Amino acid sequence: MKILHVCLSNFFIDDYSYQENMLTKFHVLQGHEVTVLASLVTFDNYGKSKLLERESTYVSKEGYKVIRVDYKKKGIYKINKRFRYYNNIYDKIFTTNPDIIFIHGCQFMDIKQIKRYVIKRNERVKVFVDNHADLINSATNWLSKNILHKVFWRYCAHLINPYAVRFYGVTPNRCHFLEEVYKLPKERIKLLVMGVDDTLINQIKSSSLDVLMNLEKDLQLEKDDFIIATGGKIDYAKNIHLLMQAIIEYDNPKIKLLIFGNLAPEIKNLFNSLDSHISINYLGWKSHEDIIKLLLISDLAVFPGTHSVLWEEAVGCGIPAVFKYWKGMTHVDIGGNCVFLEDDSISEIKKVISNIYENRDIYETMLEISVRNKELFSYSNIAQRALE
Repeated sequence: MKILHVCLSNFFIDDYSYQENMLTKFHVLQGHEVTVLASLVTFDNYGKSKLLERESTYVSKEGYKVIRVDYKKKGIYKINKRFRYYNNIYDKIFTTNPDIIFIHGCQFMDIKQIKRYVIKRNERVKVFVDNHADLINSATNWLSKNILHKVFWRYCAHLINPYAVRFYGVTPNRCHFLEEVYKLPKERIKLLVMGVDDTLINQIKSSSLDVLMNLEKDLQLEKDDFIIATGGKIDYAKNIHLLMQAIIEYDNPKIKLLIFGNLAPEIKNLFNSLDSHISINYLGWKSHEDIIKLLLISDLAVFPGTHSVLWEEAVGCGIPAVFKYWKGMTHVDIGGNCVFLEDDSISEIKKVISNIYENRDIYETMLEISVRNKELFSYSNIAQRALE
């Protein structure tokens, strides 16, 4: 089958582990001919959004074609960029001639060109749409919620709705967003979780060299250490500074906290003042493969702030976890593998970690459930479910 992944509502970052990267990779592995139609939006070395200089077409190392397209030059470029009108979208779709179109976010006005293509094919093409927007990360103010989403992006959702097999929310509250904000029919909406690259996990575990054991040695970890991992974009919203303070107050020499990721400038001074504790090891920015290795050698993952894809990756690695509770984000609980934090307090984080560490039966139960159900968050399964 020819599959076109459309990434025109936001960014597409080469060599990352976001859902659009993973689904395209696994659809290639499953034997499909895959193309990505993407905007010029990418990340710089500091994780900040930027525009590539020009349009291009190339093949990724995973074997799918990427077509980068600029916003329409005709008219006012700034308006075209805001509402996402692109250069010659229909021609690029028609040339690709896909049997399946997977739209990553319906928030672009040129979605009408996909509708045009489906009509041209006499609807002999399947369309799937996913949604990553919610009231926490997107519709965060009155203008965004009531004008941008409830008028423009709702219009786009309804434009493609008659031709879509399914609308996916990648978390429960993003399913709810589709229903409540875009007013799509509930029966057309389904949860499609994000996950982890299980081929990478298998590759690491089957390596001829014991890379995980060597990593533990390099980090000077003892066999009886209890290793906690956390990371991502380190800013105030992620509450990693609260976790660091909890570890300092707990002051247990057998607990080791491994932190990875880029520091936001506003938190750098506070972070550096906490980083000197013997139990805390800040490792800086790490590649996706290195992050998976760190998760695999860890006993517990702790994410005490806002959601990131690392939540699902930790669950997919089969390790117990602690997450900040957010309404509509409890899909990472697969039967008792995790604990949720109710408030942003050092005392609660310390209490939860000490309870897990000091009560072996509690930890072993969490671990057994984590290992047993981790396949729910493996992209080899998710990519297949996405096209059902």
